[in-house]
Amino acid sequence: MPKSTYVKRAGRKKASPFKEKGLIDFVVETPKGARNKFKFDEELGQFRLCKVLPAGASFPYDFGFIPGTRGADGDPLDVLILMDESAFPGCIVEGRLVGVIEAEQEDEGELIRNDRLVAVATEAHDYRDIKTLSDINDQLLKELEHFFESYNEAEGKTFKLLANRGPKRAKRLVKESMAVSREAKRRPK
Repeated sequence: MPKSTYVKRAGRKKASPFKEKGLIDFVVETPKGARNKFKFDEELGQFRLCKVLPAGASFPYDFGFIPGTRGADGDPLDVLILMDESAFPGCIVEGRLVGVIEAEQEDEGELIRNDRLVAVATEAHDYRDIKTLSDINDQLLKELEHFFESYNEAEGKTFKLLANRGPKRAKRLVKESMAVSREAKRRPK
């Protein structure tokens, strides 16, 4: 199994997202099937309950982030992880990017980019043949898009789908967001 690159920080090891063979470490925030949405609180180093989805709604797959990245919304990049069973908040899941659902989302009255990366866990059995978003059947992809639309609609927010792109675009977004994250850490507070 390939070894991850680690960066020492505050006496702890922090996983770098990119690994050998194009694999990436993802951190699960909210498990598949959960109504509770958890978010990692960077200041506390703990997971915080940030909202509860309406009755009948749940996360279709594990939802998390890529450490060491920063998106247009100021948070680490979001990732939906396709795997056979749910994990738990804080679980590091190795996988590969298969694409990105590019979107704009309303945030405090403004539309900002808030793309959703889609990945397949290395250890997945049912999804191992998926290499790009176009390998996902059309119905499932529509359901994933609908989940993000309805998730935002329930909060009175807009989610505007822009495009579905493949793994090359997804990897480029990760690299760009890593540069943004590094720059943000250099700026004095």
